[in-house]
Amino acid sequence: MTNIAFIGLGIMGNPMAVHLAQAGYTVAGLDRSVERAAELVAAGGRAADSIADAVKGADVVCVMVPDSPDVQEVLDDVFQEAETGTLIIDFSSIRPDVTQQLAAQAQALGFRLLDAPVSGGEAGAKNAVLSIMVGGSAEDFAAAKSLFDVVGKTVVHVGPSGSGQTVKAANQLIVAANIQAVAEAVVFLEAYGVDTEAALEVLGGGLAGSTVLQQKKANMLSRTFEPGFRIDLHHKDMGIVTAAAREAGVVVPLGSLVAQLVASARVNGDGGLDHSALLRGVERLSGKAVN
Repeated sequence: MTNIAFIGLGIMGNPMAVHLAQAGYTVAGLDRSVERAAELVAAGGRAADSIADAVKGADVVCVMVPDSPDVQEVLDDVFQEAETGTLIIDFSSIRPDVTQQLAAQAQALGFRLLDAPVSGGEAGAKNAVLSIMVGGSAEDFAAAKSLFDVVGKTVVHVGPSGSGQTVKAANQLIVAANIQAVAEAVVFLEAYGVDTEAALEVLGGGLAGSTVLQQKKANMLSRTFEPGFRIDLHHKDMGIVTAAAREAGVVVPLGSLVAQLVASARVNGDGGLDHSALLRGVERLSGKAVN
């Protein structure tokens, strides 16, 4: 499988497509913003002008778009334009039930679909160290493993269709709660005049240490929230978590609270910022001026 169509060249999709081109795959990239294909072209790929153009001759179609309706819209066209038997890898983070419906539709039309949401943010995508949780058949996973290894470091087949999205929902619950806890800790430390950078260094070396703390502390200390992963998208993901938990009869009290805090950040105009900007919500609740 050497010919790849990559649809969605945003913060995550762009570096992933570039890595695949650099690894020797023939990659045709497509995005609504044409200029986003520039890095892929520089890496040896090409810019497609339509889904039909992108998937022509493709062995694999990769999708990385924001939400369930976006994936459905893209796959409606892919199902019409791609060759029967093509393997479709959806790297997007969407609802597990939608993935299951799309997988059934794909199978009925002669396609193969893997749901393969990723974790690691922009840094993970740029450094090709993403965690990839894959749902679908074991055979299709084995066929795509070499491709996954180009863009990810921890690649695990977690079960049948929809399983990858379920694991990603759990991931987003943990990440949001962790970011909120770090944000509260930063505001707490600053209120006491502690050398916050030193405090976070020592906390990072103990049981409180986490990838979230290491990756997001600089954003919080400097109050710079250029998005690696936007609050808008985490809001969408927390909606997936809470809805899926309710459907399964599972209680997620912390998850529900964090979902409301993420929603509050979005309503207050922070949706386009990195999710580390949950810090701003803590400051608002604490009566502090938010820059």
